[in-house]
Amino acid sequence: MISIAFTGGGSGGHIYPGLAIASRVNKSLPCRIFWIGSGRGMDRAILKNAGVDFYGIPAGKLRRYFSLLNFIDIFKIFAGFFSAFFILLREKPVLLFSKGGFVSVPPCFAAKLLKIPVFIHESDYSPGLSTRLSSRFAERIFIPYKETGAFFKESIREKTSVSGNPIRLEFSEADPEKGRAFLGLGREERILLVLGGSQGSREINNLIRDCLPNITKHYTVIHQTGENQVSESNNALAGMKYKSYAYIREEYPHIVAAAELVLCRSGAGTIWECKSLSKPLILMPLSLSQSRGDQIENANFFQTAGAAVYFTGDSAALSELIASLANDPDRRKAMGEAKVSEADAGQFIAEAIIKKIGEV
Repeated sequence: MISIAFTGGGSGGHIYPGLAIASRVNKSLPCRIFWIGSGRGMDRAILKNAGVDFYGIPAGKLRRYFSLLNFIDIFKIFAGFFSAFFILLREKPVLLFSKGGFVSVPPCFAAKLLKIPVFIHESDYSPGLSTRLSSRFAERIFIPYKETGAFFKESIREKTSVSGNPIRLEFSEADPEKGRAFLGLGREERILLVLGGSQGSREINNLIRDCLPNITKHYTVIHQTGENQVSESNNALAGMKYKSYAYIREEYPHIVAAAELVLCRSGAGTIWECKSLSKPLILMPLSLSQSRGDQIENANFFQTAGAAVYFTGDSAALSELIASLANDPDRRKAMGEAKVSEADAGQFIAEAIIKKIGEV
């Protein structure tokens, strides 16, 4: 049986879209899929839960600013390269697919040296540093928007294909009734889903706490707070119209399906998954002091497309915005129906992988 290698990690946003592609490949082409990711962090647990063979390698990060950690991490990068090289040499995959993150750069370089075809996918509006580095080794680069191609130099741009962002298969089977059953809510309950990423967001959590008396006039608030940030005091403040969870796992697609409105960060994975279920979005991206600005670009694109409201403001402004959307079903409908892509990214990329394997 042939093997296909996947790489990427550091967050669920790098892993789940890759798994969406892997599952589609496996449906059409019996093969063994294995994953090369960071030996530390959540990568191993997510992939083990998905039933995918996992190989952990050292992962270093190249920062765009001076830091002593850059000197330490350069050794991790070299160690990651040699680990990936020998994994690929031993496992003999016919293709390597990269979903990004700094852990993915050494495997892409190693695959290039071993003459293994490399495909990569970028999720964000502008490519991150890891994608820019890996693009030199790639035969094909999938990008979410046509505008993303402008960030690559011409010789690299020729290898790009606009695909959109892949969505987990679970979202095609999302059932709002299952979400409501898990939450213990009836069909008449209107749901505002609040997400701060897998680690939670103290900024969003504090805003929601301050807004609760106002927004629970319109919605039952389902709040993913992040580990160690669940607040029982919020439950008492809002009565029965607030439920907090440290992290929502298998039930997540069903809860998104049940929600009338979603407030979240603007990581590519989250906003595309919510968009796949036609949810109107309030986006609060990470600031430039917290990120390279990719979430701001994602939020701007979705707002321009009419699919979201990019929010920056205080609790009073947020209460007013939520009330406005709660009382405007036509606006919510228009936001949910706004298009950001024509392609089924998961299927598009899976078919490209299968076609390439047929040529190898």
